[in-house]
Amino acid sequence: MDLLRHLRFFVAVAEEGHFGHAADRLGMTQPPLSQGVQRLENRLGVTLLTRGSRGVRLTTAGADLLPRARTLLAGADEFAEAARRQRENRGAVRIGVIAALGDRQVAGLVAALREAAPEPSARTVIVSTAPTIDLVDAVAGGRLDCAVVHHPALLGDLQTSPVVKIPRRLLVPADHPAAKKSSIRALRGLVCATAPRAHGTAAFDLLVDTLRERGLDPEFLPAPGDRDALSAVAAGRAFALSTDPEVRAPGVAVVAAGDELALRVRVVWPDPAPQPDVCEALEAALRDLA
Repeated sequence: MDLLRHLRFFVAVAEEGHFGHAADRLGMTQPPLSQGVQRLENRLGVTLLTRGSRGVRLTTAGADLLPRARTLLAGADEFAEAARRQRENRGAVRIGVIAALGDRQVAGLVAALREAAPEPSARTVIVSTAPTIDLVDAVAGGRLDCAVVHHPALLGDLQTSPVVKIPRRLLVPADHPAAKKSSIRALRGLVCATAPRAHGTAAFDLLVDTLRERGLDPEFLPAPGDRDALSAVAAGRAFALSTDPEVRAPGVAVVAAGDELALRVRVVWPDPAPQPDVCEALEAALRDLA
């Protein structure tokens, strides 16, 4: 007996309250539907539905088992969907990036990976955005081929590229004095909107130390990506750092930031690399961003 098929019969009849309506919903005739529910009841050894002239009602057993049937069917659908994705993604390049890289930078990396392929049109690149600690775990566990992560960070046994420094710009409220002064000290009174410390503990601590060395000791507002940071800056309460060279937003002024505030990243991959050419192409594309 096809258990999942007959469970679908049971759920459809229970939800429609009528065999005829359930048959229409499933695109079949009523007799095989009724027979399928009966086979399910015989297999389970319980009566699921009470038949009547005006339709059907759930028995006590049916009411108890209906949500379990829905859960089983949902799990089967999720399993089939996961298998479909695996099938479609077979041979795809799987990379990870931190949220500190802007949309344009990530698009550039993807385009470079495709261009580096022998047949660019045939290469599929799947991008995952996550904190450094999660990306490191995913690469070590074989779920990603390689990833761009913060530096410094604990990388375990992963292989790494040299550190690449990507320029960042200061985003400040357009009506704040810092919008007209290229001075870190002018940012006093604003909080710093940046990725939470948990996204890259060592990199966060390095930013804190760098700001303090330049005479600024701000409070920090969690902002995983540019959208969160821009919102806080436009609201007049924060400053932020962005790698996007073309970032623009109402109420936001863009000010040059020094080299010491650059985003420090590196490419990581397992040893041996599952796709060495991909790691090399990603490292080269990352250097181009610098």
